[in-house]
Amino acid sequence: MISLLSRWFISDHQNYTSPKVREGYGVLCGTMGIALNVLLFLVKLAGGLFSGSIAIMADAFNNLADAGSSVMTMLGFKLAGRKPDPEHPFGHGRMEYISGLLVALMILLMAFELIKGSVQKIMSPDELNTSPWVIVLLAVSILVKLYMSVYNRRIAKLISSSAMKATAADCLNDCISTGAVLLSTVIAAIWGVNLDAWCGLAVGLFILYSGIKMVFETAGDLMGKAPEPELVDRIQQIVLEDEHILGVHDLIVHDYGPGRMIISLHAEVPASGDILAMHDLIDNIENRLRSEFSCVATIHMDPICDDEATTELRIAATKIVQDIDERLTVHDFRMVTGPTHTNLIFDVVAPFRLGMSDAQLHAAIDEAVAVCLPHCRTVVSIDKDYNGVSGRQ
Repeated sequence: MISLLSRWFISDHQNYTSPKVREGYGVLCGTMGIALNVLLFLVKLAGGLFSGSIAIMADAFNNLADAGSSVMTMLGFKLAGRKPDPEHPFGHGRMEYISGLLVALMILLMAFELIKGSVQKIMSPDELNTSPWVIVLLAVSILVKLYMSVYNRRIAKLISSSAMKATAADCLNDCISTGAVLLSTVIAAIWGVNLDAWCGLAVGLFILYSGIKMVFETAGDLMGKAPEPELVDRIQQIVLEDEHILGVHDLIVHDYGPGRMIISLHAEVPASGDILAMHDLIDNIENRLRSEFSCVATIHMDPICDDEATTELRIAATKIVQDIDERLTVHDFRMVTGPTHTNLIFDVVAPFRLGMSDAQLHAAIDEAVAVCLPHCRTVVSIDKDYNGVSGRQ
């Protein structure tokens, strides 16, 4: 259904990195979510009033909250699609993250209300009026929510949307919570055992856990988390495709919302190469990155000496550093030879959870170089890994 509607209402619907296309998908999925959730709310409300079930009533109002969440998501996409202005030169893309956070907070609020109502029913339980049509109603509701989870997750993956990912997770949680309500209703109908309030409490605790998890995930986007490893790998693959690029380092991805990235990195090129040709090569790579990721790309060109003496000492220094910790990497290596000693000048990229301070790492490198290369001294700068690459197992 969503695929068909996207062809009708979204022009260039397969250009998933376009802010306008992303906005179109957000509005489309949000509208569909509002319609289906309001329908489920009305049907479950009728079923809850008929049966006297606190769990079904809670599930109904959970769907009403989901309809409000869909409004938040749709509004977030609309605001995120606004053009940059003097006060927000990088656009309004992070409004999508804010809408995702608001969805998570609404889920938490609903969880607290459900838990409170369930505890009250445990203290003073009511009789249930079960009926086959109530059971059918709950089963159909699960199928509808499962469909909503599938299409939200699929679109979230296509357009890289944390807000829609949160919505998809919420729909799946609704399937589980409604399944628990259905189970308790069936048990009451067959064996006459009233587990309704206890089921409502279990559902409330599950929704509370899911809401807390979603808050942390969406807050991470707002605070500025490390980019996805697949994105980092793809950027490096593009830059290193040309044989004249010897290495990549200091890669930083600034995220101002989906489709609004700024990528900066250093590319190592032979110092003996033609500087105009190398500059032209760097320009082409920047344009390739802009085209593929709809981003702003800036590449700093680092000339690397590749003579035999420099290469030999670079390999030796790299081994010394990685003997301290295999996650450490070396770049921007050069040497200055004097009458009494040789200065080795290089940068070391360290993960945030290295287990030693920058000063301790610096001292460890100096000590190891003094032992292994007594004729050398070090001038080391410690960088941080902003992409989480060195922390991967």
